[in-house]
Amino acid sequence: MKQHTYNTTITWTGNQGTGTSGYKTYSRDHIISAEGKKDIEASSDPSFRGDKSRYSPEDLLLDALSSCHMLWYLHLCAVNGIVVIEYVDHATGIMIEEKDGSGQFTQATLNPVVTVQHESMIAKANELHHEANKLCFIARSVNFPVQHNSTAVVKP
Repeated sequence: MKQHTYNTTITWTGNQGTGTSGYKTYSRDHIISAEGKKDIEASSDPSFRGDKSRYSPEDLLLDALSSCHMLWYLHLCAVNGIVVIEYVDHATGIMIEEKDGSGQFTQATLNPVVTVQHESMIAKANELHHEANKLCFIARSVNFPVQHNSTAVVKP
């Protein structure tokens, strides 16, 4: 078994002069960084006083699921002779918030539209989403279901 280690740094940039002296006195803005990579401007969800122009942890969780699935899927297509021309996923996630302010995702749905080279590839292209879900590191790590509504098409 191989082990992979990942390192990131979170730097809070939201001190507006008085730190966390009050719930409304600080920004939720922060920077996500990793050595040799571009920074990501992040904040909390706007529902929790965050900046809507920045990625929230909830966005990033859904993005991680969608990205991991896509990367496994493209790999499986390549080794199975399915030529993918385009791939777009409009993923959605549902998170519930409890009365005490805690919460959790209860499901995510990936909605990839995959354009393949030939019509003969459509059936196998659709089938490979199931295999990608079984292999996706992120989907295997979450405790909620990850659904798929995939569509394969041929570019006109």
